[in-house]
Amino acid sequence: MRRLALLPALLMLVASALPVRAAESLQPLVDRAAQTALQKFPDHPLLPDQLAITLVDLRQPSVYPRASYRGDVQIYPASVIKLFYLAAAHRWLEDGKLADTPELRRALHDMIVDSSNDATHYVVDVLTGTTSGPELPDAEIKTWFDRRNAVNRYFASLGYTGVNANKKPWGDGPYGRETQAVQLFEPKRNQLTTDATARLLTEIVTGRCVTAARSAEMMTLLSRDPASKSADPDDQAKFTGPALPPGSKLWSKAGWTSQTRHDAAYVELPNGARFILVVFTVGHAHEAEIIQSVAKTVVEGLGVSAKP
Repeated sequence: MRRLALLPALLMLVASALPVRAAESLQPLVDRAAQTALQKFPDHPLLPDQLAITLVDLRQPSVYPRASYRGDVQIYPASVIKLFYLAAAHRWLEDGKLADTPELRRALHDMIVDSSNDATHYVVDVLTGTTSGPELPDAEIKTWFDRRNAVNRYFASLGYTGVNANKKPWGDGPYGRETQAVQLFEPKRNQLTTDATARLLTEIVTGRCVTAARSAEMMTLLSRDPASKSADPDDQAKFTGPALPPGSKLWSKAGWTSQTRHDAAYVELPNGARFILVVFTVGHAHEAEIIQSVAKTVVEGLGVSAKP
């Protein structure tokens, strides 16, 4: 009976597995992208431990070569964590654990399109059955934190590693029981690796995240205009977009704080190349050129001249 009870979880894991494999042919390109970025900014040096990259080549329909630079290192993901909350919400919707309401749809839209922290707070609440508020007694905060780990348990069941997705993104906070949980439990912050982020984005792009229809809904929210003329340096399209040649298409989720600047991007180039590029930077939050440098090297390596 115990083996039968484990069967649904095993089937879910097998069904979610992607034919992603390490690729010797792709690794030199990622190494070159990393080294170019590390050597390119002498005025404010980028250190090796301030950069992480994962590249997935989607040009082949059945096997997706992957290469990375520090791709398995956990880094505070800022708003890139919202990609994981989006995927979890669609899993919950598919399973009937959430009601598909206009308010939830509004929150998912604002969380991804506008990167709203307030919208994300609502999404985390409905995913986990927890709310922010005053401090709780010891027994209650333990129950509260166990519920808050629902998203972590979901991704762990799919074989993800390096993921901690149990915190709300804040501007000035956290406060109350949110601070209490930070003080009592480890890890203290959300964490992602570029490898785990690239895996999730690959599953969304290839229609394997929850269902093909739900993956398509997620893609709609992630769509960006790589030629955006916005003057806002934190426009999500301007993290990777400026490095892409005319005619490219871009889907992405960026994240930034006073210390971090990240992007998780899916790109389609005019020559037909398709790839996932996840770049995390630490200590260089205001230097958009780093992510763009990595993207430019990747684009050139895949056979298309990028913008100068």
